[in-house]
This record gives sequence, structure tokens and C-alpha cells, in this order.
Amino acid sequence: MARYEAEKKWYSAEELHRLWNAEKKTKPDLAWWQENSKCVYQEAFRNLERALHDFLKSKTGQRKGRQLGFPRSKKKGRCRDSCRFSTGVMRCSGSTVTLPRLGTIRTHESTEALAGKIAEGKARILSATVSRTAQRWFVSFAVEVEREIPDHHRRPQTAVGIDLGVSALITAVDHRGRVIRFPGPKPLKAALRRLCRASRAHSRKKTGSANRRKSARRLARIHARIANCRLDALHKATTWLAARYETVVVEDLNLAGMVRNRRLARSLADQSLGSIRHQLGSKTVARWPAAGGRAVLPQLQDVLWLRDSESQGWPSAPSAARAAAWSSTET
Repeated sequence: MARYEAEKKWYSAEELHRLWNAEKKTKPDLAWWQENSKCVYQEAFRNLERALHDFLKSKTGQRKGRQLGFPRSKKKGRCRDSCRFSTGVMRCSGSTVTLPRLGTIRTHESTEALAGKIAEGKARILSATVSRTAQRWFVSFAVEVEREIPDHHRRPQTAVGIDLGVSALITAVDHRGRVIRFPGPKPLKAALRRLCRASRAHSRKKTGSANRRKSARRLARIHARIANCRLDALHKATTWLAARYETVVVEDLNLAGMVRNRRLARSLADQSLGSIRHQLGSKTVARWPAAGGRAVLPQLQDVLWLRDSESQGWPSAPSAARAAAWSSTET
């Protein structure tokens, strides 16, 4: 902070790493640094540099979205406990993974698919991230994969428009007028009674006791299952749409304003509508980069004639004027 006030400049990740290397060898109370991988400190400095950069861009208005505050220190148990390894021995084989300093660890799920591609020379591990969710440890690999990119979508000139809702997660109409609905699991509504009982039991436990730690793990597992159910439904729906349609038109909603309505907040959060547009955008571009796969974001009601259909029922086919308007919008 003193350097920023004097020079208006923060320390970079490389500078922080050099300062840490000079400091750790001179103080005996820092002898624990040898027990961890060097990536722990390197990635922490890189994360700090990235957070400070985003903070300054948000403060000066160069970054979109809500304004970010000054970066805060991570605290074990009160944040997403994670660590990223970018160098060292990182490999997987069968039902085991090998990580720097941690050695060979047995995994619950098989890693044969990734190990086979690495053995064939079609994939290369770039980094590994170890994280903890609901007292379960996960490892995810960032992999560079060799794959063939098709020059066109397998169903060219196909389009679908998506209407997001509360009663149904996704209501879509394709270029032929066919209606497709994804109801959505609504996991919070299904687990609300069990969640309330677990929360009530947790609040009655003595702070710092073993029983409170057990109840916290039980409560975290319920929350994790709810989140996993949402994520599974979203991935299945968005993957299905991205694989079958070249152009996807997504309804643009002001979700930040809608969740302020106390009568809609729980239902909107239970459907997790905010991540649908991001998933569709990444999957259409990643699946068909050479074919121009894309997710378009206009007002859906003005493009796919859904405004009239809400009051008059779903049409079997668009009119000539609307079809011409859609063709011009698509191009």
C-alpha cells in the first residue's frame, strides 16, 4: 500500500515472489515453507496481481459489472479452499493421480479417458487445481487436447430461440416452429424441508464443538447436492441445444433486478438462470469455432415471434413477414 501511495503502482507477481524468496530464508519462523510446493506461493502472488488489476479497472470504469472492492485475504474454511499446480510432476493413471508434493493419490472416479489420450500423445496437462467442496476433495486438470475442428455445423442454417422462466427452465422454439421444453429439477424446492432441519440443528450446536463441525459437514453436503443438481440439468440442456442448432438466441433478462423481488428471488435462484447464457456462449463457440457457432443475444420476443404466442398460443410456423425478419436478423 505504501508503494502505491508513493508511485501509484502495485508490486507484480514476479516482484512479490522475489521478495518472498529473500524473506523466507532469513526468518526461522517461516521454516514451514519447505513443506509446500513452490506453486502454492507463485499462484497466490499471481492471483493477487490479477485481483489488483481487476480492482483498478473496476474503479476507473474500464471493467463492466458491479464495482469490485479491494482484494481480501483468503481464510481457511471461509472461502473456496483451492490450490493450483502449474509445474512439477502431474499425471494420472487408472484410478490415481500424481501431484507435486502430494504424491500419488487414489481417486474415486476413473481417469482412464484422460490417461489414454495422454499416452497416445493427443493431450498434455497444463495445470492441476485441487479444491474442497463439502469436505470432498476434487482435482481438475487444464488440458491441451488435439482434436479435429469441423468446417461446418452438422446441422447448418438451424436456429433456436430460448425463453427462460420459473415454471420451466427453458422453453425454446426452433426455426421450424417446434416447441422444446426443459422443466428444470428445482432442487432447492425439493430439499428445502431437509435443509431447514439441518440448518436449525446446526444453529443449536455449541460453537467450536465436534458436533457443530459434524453438523456443518452435513449442511454443506446438502448445499453441494443442490448445486450439483442444478449444474447437471444446465449442462445437459445447454449441451443438447449447442449440438443441434448452429445459432442460439437467448433471452436477455435483468436478473440482478429480478432477484430483488422477494416473491421471485427463491424461484429464480433455484433455476440458476444467470449461467445459461454463459454456458451456451462457450459451448457454441468451443464446439464449432470454424463453423461460426455463436450465441446471439437480442431481445428474444422481437426475433422469434414469442410475444404474440404468449397470449394466442404457440404458432405452428412463422408468418412470411416474421420469417423474413428472422432471416435478416440471423445474417
